[in-house]
Order: sequence, then structure tokens, then C-alpha cells
Amino acid sequence: MSSTHIEQLMPVKLAQALSNTLFPELDSQLRAGRHISLDDLDNHAFLMDFQEELEMFYARYHVELIRAPEGFFYLRPRSTTLIPRSVLSELDMMVGKILCYLYLSPERLSNQGIFTFQELYEELLSLADENKLMKFVNQRSTGSDLDKQKLQEKARTSLNRLRRLGMVYFLQNDSNKFTITEAVFRFGADVRSGDDPREAQLRMIRDGEAMLVEGETSQEDNEHEEASGHSADGAEDEQS
Repeated sequence: MSSTHIEQLMPVKLAQALSNTLFPELDSQLRAGRHISLDDLDNHAFLMDFQEELEMFYARYHVELIRAPEGFFYLRPRSTTLIPRSVLSELDMMVGKILCYLYLSPERLSNQGIFTFQELYEELLSLADENKLMKFVNQRSTGSDLDKQKLQEKARTSLNRLRRLGMVYFLQNDSNKFTITEAVFRFGADVRSGDDPREAQLRMIRDGEAMLVEGETSQEDNEHEEASGHSADGAEDEQS
């Protein structure tokens, strides 16, 4: 087939994007629900260069390539999407909001951006309603030591899941320490404007507000969907 005929079927710049060596892995990551932040220099620069063309490409699959105000990219599924979706649990979303709160905190600067899982878990216990948290473990939870242990395990699973989505990076050889990317603002859409976003984020956590991310509709008030090649249940077993 002649190059002229190819150009008639596909814009030249889109063909350049799809033939780039970065594209296959990046495409897989986006379809798996990953957020591409500024920390991922090569992939982020690639998306910046070919944003318009790739928006057209993904529209064919009934998903939108979104560039958030904070600069990160992700795929947002439409109701008719041809790409499998997974659902984040309410605990996943609560952990995401805690991460957003930590991202906005002064401690992020004093700690050189590094947090520990224990710090995350302690913030979760101090900022969220304990009874509500225990219901994530068992609707009939009595707050026993076993229930608390299960909650901690589930919180770690949620952190692991959000790592796969590009919202945190574990430090090399230490899955108890991590840095937070600007992609956590998927959970802070309601605090992008206002005089004190950290106070607004704190209020959301304490109130246990269900949040629709970027205007997406949810299956229930406490869940939202990601474009993903993995099921939410499958993510439970992944380890760092």
C-alpha cells in the first residue's frame, strides 16, 4: 500500500504516534487505568506531543483521553466504552482522599515527599469515622483486634491498587515507603477551587462524602469506574 493511501486513511501525526516505540506499553498502561503524571517523563512528554491525535484514536473505543488541570493524563470511559472497566471500592476512594490530603500537607515538604504506610494508616484512623471504616471489613464488625488487623490489610491493598493506577510510587526495595503523584487529585476534584483546599479535603474525609471523579457516574454512591484491563477483584491479590 502506498504511503499516500495510508495518509488518506490515517493522519500522518497519528501514524507517527502509533508507530512510536513508547506507544504499545503506554497504551497498555492507560487501558489498565494508569494515570501518567509528570514523574513519568518520557510517557508524559509523548502524550503532550500527540494529545490531539490520541484523543481521536481513543474516541473510537468510546473512551476519552483526559489531561487534568494538574497535568496528568488518564482514560475516562463512556457508558458505551469498548475497553473493560473496573470499580474502585469505597475504601479505595477513602485512601485516595487521604493521599490527596497528605499531598497538600506541609509534611510532604519536610519529609522530602516521602510517606510511610503507617503514616497513611494513622491519618485514615484519625480523620475518618472509625465505625464507618470497620464496616469496610465486616458489616457486623465489633471493632475487635482481628477486625482492625483486617482493616489494615485492606488499606494496604487499596494503596497497592492506587500504586498500579499511578498515584503513588513505592521506594525501591521498600513497599512501606512511597511518594505521592499529582494524580491523587482524581480524588480531590471538589477541592481544586476555594480559599483553602486542604481544609476542604479534610472536611470531605471527615464527612465521608462519596465523590464522583471528574463528573463520572458511579454504579453506587460509593464507587467509581476506571478504564481498566483488570478487574477490581483481581487487583486484590497484587503485591508490590
